Amino acid sequence: MKKLKYKDLTEAEVDRVIGMAWEDRTTFDVIEAQFGLNESEVIKLMRKNMKRSSFEMWRKRVHGRKTKHKAKASPKVDRFKSDQ
Repeated sequence: MKKLKYKDLTEAEVDRVIGMAWEDRTTFDVIEAQFGLNESEVIKLMRKNMKRSSFEMWRKRVHGRKTKHKAKASPKVDRFKSDQ
């Protein structure tokens, strides 16, 4: 997949990335594979498109969460498989 910047995404793609970022079992690696955005770009996208309180709640929730990082996650955890 072509490397994208979050500014190049359509509104529907931004909504999809936000939804995937909120899901516990969807890793940043999956988001990068599907949309070409690495973890820091996802964070920028979330910061820009969410209310400050919602962004802070999300960051607190995912910070250090093993399931958001493929390399840290248990191999027994089922991964998100997008239908799109």
